[in-house]
Amino acid sequence: MNPTFTTQPTPTTFIVNVIHVHSGQQDEAFRLIQDVVHYVAERKPGFLWSNLAKSTDGLTVVNIEAISDPGDVEIFFSDPVFLEKFRKLDTVSSSEFHTYTVGDLVLPKASA
Repeated sequence: MNPTFTTQPTPTTFIVNVIHVHSGQQDEAFRLIQDVVHYVAERKPGFLWSNLAKSTDGLTVVNIEAISDPGDVEIFFSDPVFLEKFRKLDTVSSSEFHTYTVGDLVLPKASA
């Protein structure tokens, strides 16, 4: 599958995982979520793509991940290896994630 842009929203599901890192643990939290995401990318057909980012203030790491269906979340968490990798984040952070579906796609106005 090749990612493409469209002018209309595509029914994609997004996971937004905000990881609130313990003091001085941003790099380790990033490494741990990176390991989780690469595991999913290599093994789960519902995975589409992920953006991983560190906040400039050193307080958070964010995973914005596109998946094919909200049910994929249950599939991911039913995998014991995934769960073990994901739980390692608890040693360096607390996290919350929410599931979203695309409701509007906003693109920049075309230049005149």
